[in-house]
Amino acid sequence: MPTRGSYTPISGRVERATGVTDSSGNVTVNWPAGTFSVPPVVTVGIQGAAGFRSHTITANSATATTINVLGAPVVSLLGIQILAASIPASGVTVHVHATAP
Repeated sequence: MPTRGSYTPISGRVERATGVTDSSGNVTVNWPAGTFSVPPVVTVGIQGAAGFRSHTITANSATATTINVLGAPVVSLLGIQILAASIPASGVTVHVHATAP
């Protein structure tokens, strides 16, 4: 089964950063001064841990990006695994990559 597509290499500057969430589940990454003139395109990776984790980019500007991480433990009820209520996940390592649009 053939596939077709094209690849365009990134031509802008790419920055990466790693941070750990605070007690509210937030981590803010400050980009070096002058790196971006507009908010960058951001991708986020969360380092593995027990339970379920989700993230949301809550703020993104040319100077900083803020990510919020929620966590929910998996609970068994009558032999069925379900997710408990999500709460802010503190101490989670977050990896962020950003590039100019």
